[in-house]
Amino acid sequence: MPRRARKAESRSRAVAAQPLPAREALEVADRLHSTAIHLLRRVRKQDVASGEGPARLSALSVLVFGGPKTLGELAAAEQVKPPTMSRIVAGLARSRLVVITADPQDARRMRIRPTARGVKLLQAGRERRIAYLASHLAGLSQQELAQIGESTHILSRLLQAWT
Repeated sequence: MPRRARKAESRSRAVAAQPLPAREALEVADRLHSTAIHLLRRVRKQDVASGEGPARLSALSVLVFGGPKTLGELAAAEQVKPPTMSRIVAGLARSRLVVITADPQDARRMRIRPTARGVKLLQAGRERRIAYLASHLAGLSQQELAQIGESTHILSRLLQAWT
C-alpha cells in the first residue's frame, strides 16, 4: 500500500475511533492544517522578490516581530540547531539585514537584532503577501469574505488561549 494511502487510512481510523465531538474537531483540524499549509505555500511565492531564502526570512521575521535574540534563542524559535542558525545569521549579516553585538549582561553571548534595512525588507515582503492574498479574496462574495473574516477572529482567540 502506498505511503499516502496508509497515512489516509491511519487518519481515518483515528477519526472514526474518536467520540463524536472529538471526531468532528479532528476532521476540522485536518482540513485546517492542509488548507493553512497550501495557503502559506502560495503566498510565500511572493518572497522570491526579496532576494532572500525562506530560512533567512523566517529568522529575520522572528527578530523583527520578537525583538533581539541570542543565537540560541533564535535557533530554538526556528527549531534548528545552533550551527544551522549560525550559518543563517551569518548570511543575514552579510546582507546587512541584522547586526550582531555583544550581550550587555554576558560578553560571551551575542545579541542579534534586525537593521532598518532588514525591517524594511520584511515589511515589503509582508505587503506583497497581503496584496497577493487580497487580490484572490476580492473574488469572493461578501458573505464568504465575512465568513473568512470571522474565522480569523476565532482562530486568533484560539491561538491566544494556547500555552
